[in-house]
Amino acid sequence: MESCPCITTTCILLLLTLHLSFCKAATPCHEQRFPGGDTFVCVCNSTYCDTVDNYEPLQSGFYTVYTSSNTTGDRLAKRTYPISKSSNSSGSAITIKIDKSTIYQSVIGFGGATTDAAAINAFNLSQSSRQNLIKSYFSPNGIEYTVSRVPIGCTDLSTHYYTYDDHPGDFNLLNFSLAKEDLSYKIPFLQEAMNMSGRDIKFYGSPWSPPEWMKTNNDYHGAGQIIGNPGEKYFKTWANYFVRFLQEYGKHNVTFWGVTVENEPMAGGIKDYHIPSCFFTPEMERDFIKLDLGPTLHTNGFEDLKIMMLDDQRFELPGWPEVVLSDDDAKAYVSGIGIHWYWDKDIPLLKLDLTHMYYPDYFMLYTEACYGGPPILGTWAQGQGYSQSIIENMNHWVSGWVDWNMALNLQGGPTFIGNFLNAPIIVDAEKDVFYKQPTFYHLGHFSKFIVPDSHRIHHTVDSDTEVLSIAFQLPDEHTYAVILLNQEDQAVDVTISDPDVGYINARIPGQSIQTYLWSDN
Repeated sequence: MESCPCITTTCILLLLTLHLSFCKAATPCHEQRFPGGDTFVCVCNSTYCDTVDNYEPLQSGFYTVYTSSNTTGDRLAKRTYPISKSSNSSGSAITIKIDKSTIYQSVIGFGGATTDAAAINAFNLSQSSRQNLIKSYFSPNGIEYTVSRVPIGCTDLSTHYYTYDDHPGDFNLLNFSLAKEDLSYKIPFLQEAMNMSGRDIKFYGSPWSPPEWMKTNNDYHGAGQIIGNPGEKYFKTWANYFVRFLQEYGKHNVTFWGVTVENEPMAGGIKDYHIPSCFFTPEMERDFIKLDLGPTLHTNGFEDLKIMMLDDQRFELPGWPEVVLSDDDAKAYVSGIGIHWYWDKDIPLLKLDLTHMYYPDYFMLYTEACYGGPPILGTWAQGQGYSQSIIENMNHWVSGWVDWNMALNLQGGPTFIGNFLNAPIIVDAEKDVFYKQPTFYHLGHFSKFIVPDSHRIHHTVDSDTEVLSIAFQLPDEHTYAVILLNQEDQAVDVTISDPDVGYINARIPGQSIQTYLWSDN
């Protein structure tokens, strides 16, 4: 902005307007504590819900930091401070140096799954409360999710087993039809999310089980696979089933960015497994992609859809991609690798590095994560666990991270098989309220600020520390972000060094996550 040549009423009003645009306060959290929790949740209803300030525009010579902390009580609290020309780091401070010249993977985005349970819980609220819930996830005043996983049919977080064509022998899918769960809950939820969002949202579909009549065990669950072999009529019908799903959702203006071939394909080989499932080996998945799914999607106008293999645990890396991508016909249809987080503590991060080294042209996306339930309202450690997973995995070439259910009830459902879980938002429909857990705010430190097409960049830390860190360049190539996670009880002094602008001298409180943003333009 040009400086005013004199102090006039117009200049004063202009400066005051600019000042207020930087200082406008977000709606604060309405705190509530529950037995068993170690911190508070934020309560929302039909008339009140906390919001998050946007970080744009960034002021030249200043940095903006958002803090969520179990020790200070912040929840995505925004503060702005000047960037210094000198470092005040001491021997006890951590110095983080940004290397803008070394750029790594691009970011796909962050989000959560629109399961039957999530959408049902949202629609069990009044219209105004539901809108506040969806705004919290997708609107510019919320944490602005840019990815959502949509189950193709039922999951364990449904109220019953079902598919879209439970008519034996219907190889032409003449009886294919979406379920009430899609038409009354999931599709309206996604439509509201798109209307509220200021960003594009990537939807990807994932199947759990084909219709019973397509499977060797004639059941939605347990040890069973599609009858016959890839290239034959049952697999051809299953590929056409994907197309019908995409077409039917398209009639409601819900367009998909991608699909995974099968949710947790190895689980479909477990005899007493009660979650809807279908068994695939990597060889079966390879052949299904090249003979059925890939050609069928292309023939029907979905050639730009991203096909993700695996959609299972990290321990299958890099062996599963090796089987699929060693086949030239199969790899021509594949864009990425879906990964779940459930066994990560026992599986080295090296597997991600090896997978990227062998197959650098294929993205890795974390497609599911959650904690078991029933929910405990106000658990800071679970939020830390999410942030630790995101930072560690993205520092090893992962391009995005997608949570499981966006909203569950007080019991952690509905789930018709008793698989109660936790979620970032818990709904109490009887009171027409919902509770934002610490995990919601931890996820927001990534989804709100690390927008799609950002790139992870190199950074160095000058000492061994328990503080986890990751750095990004945003798509404008002049805005930078560093996310820090302090899981210890004590505060830590930090200096972030950008050779083009100076030093960010700051402190991260104990049990906190912070997102720092600044511009070199």
